[in-house]
Amino acid sequence: MSCSSAFDNFFKQYLNVYQSSLSELPRYYPLGEASPCVADDDADLDDAVFWQPHKRQTPADFDNVAKALELELHVDINAFYGRYYSAPLNFTSPWGEGELLQAWNQQDFEYLQQNMIGHLMMKQKLKHQPTWFIGVLGEGDQMLTVDNSDGSVWIEIPGDKPKQQLASSIAEFIEQLQVIIKPPVAPIQEQDVVHEHPGIWARIKIMWGNLMGHQK
Repeated sequence: MSCSSAFDNFFKQYLNVYQSSLSELPRYYPLGEASPCVADDDADLDDAVFWQPHKRQTPADFDNVAKALELELHVDINAFYGRYYSAPLNFTSPWGEGELLQAWNQQDFEYLQQNMIGHLMMKQKLKHQPTWFIGVLGEGDQMLTVDNSDGSVWIEIPGDKPKQQLASSIAEFIEQLQVIIKPPVAPIQEQDVVHEHPGIWARIKIMWGNLMGHQK
């Protein structure tokens, strides 16, 4: 199964679980950020909103990232990040609970691209093989990353090389995930975040802070 097909199936499962269990769509705190994912046009964007994934008419890509780094990126990065706008996706798995990262809107996608460049540049500085992140496990101290050479999915601690392979591809990884229902939690906002984003971005920031400290 392709990454795109596996992700399409997971989105369907995600909505089905919420509809069958709660008879409603999942909710999310967008911190005032508009998105085509928001289900109610009159929703208060400063409060939790009902949302659903929004499939882009024209898929986005990471060609600018590849050009900036003179690096050929694995094709799955476009399939994973470029097909939808979405809130982060909660899951449970054989390795514990976690979240898959997605872009909430176009500005968020551009922030994602910039953060991905930062991650890949740091991997170059560390003389590690390039990886790119797709989410977090546990409390956020473990990244889920993709080996750019072959598309395999790994657990990676910031500052270290990937330590445990979870699947040979994103599609294989997603097929092992189960949707978990969680109530929306308003994230703590910090004024010094350059590329601030609700939810999972706060975790990414903490991980990168740990990584930068590791290099001092």
